[in-house]
Amino acid sequence: MVGETIEVLRAEVERVVVGRRAELDAVLSTLLAGGHAVLEGPPGTAKTLLVRVLARATGCSFRRIQFTPDLMPSDIVGTNVFDPRDSSFRFVRGPVFSDIVLADEINRAPAKTQAALLECMEERSVTLDGVVHALPAGFTVFATMNPIELEGTFPLPEAQLDRFLMKVRIGEIDEAAEREVMARVAEGIDAWALAGSGVRPVLTSGQLAGARAAVRRVAVEPPVRDYLVEIVRRTRRHSAVVLGASTRAAVALLTACRARAACVGREFVIPDDVKFLAPFVLAHRLSIAPEAQMESVDGYRVVAEILEATPVPRSQAA
Repeated sequence: MVGETIEVLRAEVERVVVGRRAELDAVLSTLLAGGHAVLEGPPGTAKTLLVRVLARATGCSFRRIQFTPDLMPSDIVGTNVFDPRDSSFRFVRGPVFSDIVLADEINRAPAKTQAALLECMEERSVTLDGVVHALPAGFTVFATMNPIELEGTFPLPEAQLDRFLMKVRIGEIDEAAEREVMARVAEGIDAWALAGSGVRPVLTSGQLAGARAAVRRVAVEPPVRDYLVEIVRRTRRHSAVVLGASTRAAVALLTACRARAACVGREFVIPDDVKFLAPFVLAHRLSIAPEAQMESVDGYRVVAEILEATPVPRSQAA
């Protein structure tokens, strides 16, 4: 049932977003797992568009926050405002009180503002003047970052990046997909006018909550768990890595794999789920040695090497 629902959702998003199947699958797995994701890529690669279309197709509440150097924490979480009518303060909610929040160019805001959002991601609530305000049940953050332009940015430290379930690289699409984009634009589709693009809500907040509950029932057999743990532990022993993936990273990978299995209509995780999601979940959590960085080694290359070297459980291989 979840697989059928997600397939309808995927098809709806692909009415506008072309040539992003792997990235879209990672984003959908993030949504079902109840996690958050960073989308990293140069300008013009549909990072913002992907999130906007996904939000419309889910039918969930959506807010976009444009991160800038002068953005304050209160601009995100809200603030208490004095009401002269009864001489009291009332809480005015910020844009973070939405099911899906797009933190556009998150690395352009100072650390204090980034931390305010990341605290919301971790606690799923806002605390102001000692009062706790719960965020919506479907609260999910998708942040975007530009890896090329560094002037005026405040890069997220590894400890903050670790709060994101996945980091999804958004690169250039292939020639066939780019031709398809041109054809759709020539036919009159305006990606920024989603109301006229044909994208319709195919999922409700209640259905999303039900799908997330189904994810928790997806089975992960011991051989697959052992395979996952071995991959994570090998990141700590890799010669190019100063600090490998933590136990929290292993839990994140397991959760993401359950969501991936549910997305394709399976009630159990297979090694292919682990292999597909490991780069998205683990690569941004690895601290690479400076000398390895000078040789263009990054987390994605390390994870690829580990996946190549780690034996796959035969009985569960797909």
